Amino acid sequence: MNRKASAVWHGDLKSGRGQISTESTVLKDAKYSFATRFENGPGTNPEELIGAAHAGCFSMALSAELSKAGFTADTVATTATVTLENHPQTSWTVTRIHLDTTAKVPAITPAKFAEIAAGAKAGCPISRLLKAAEITLDAKLV
Repeated sequence: MNRKASAVWHGDLKSGRGQISTESTVLKDAKYSFATRFENGPGTNPEELIGAAHAGCFSMALSAELSKAGFTADTVATTATVTLENHPQTSWTVTRIHLDTTAKVPAITPAKFAEIAAGAKAGCPISRLLKAAEITLDAKLV
């Protein structure tokens, strides 16, 4: 048995603040800064919380990598779709995460953006924490 959910982080990277949206009534359209701690309240499922955290974390890692390369993103929107599988010995385990990110970055080529995004995925703290999961990425400029 598998469970799957998505969370979207969309924000202004200059301020580091964004908005998380999920299917849950608890987090839907609530505004959070990246540093906000997500509470597992009624109606919130673990895959949404992991997706929300990873979408925000990846977006901040992407901003940092762009900055190191001399670029600044005006906006970034990242959707993290998390799949959990139920294993009898380990309970629920995150097996797959798909990151789909779009960004508005002046004066960058699509190839350079894809390269920087791949580095951000590898350097994202949550990606490293969930290294047993298959983490895929689609990165596009808008």
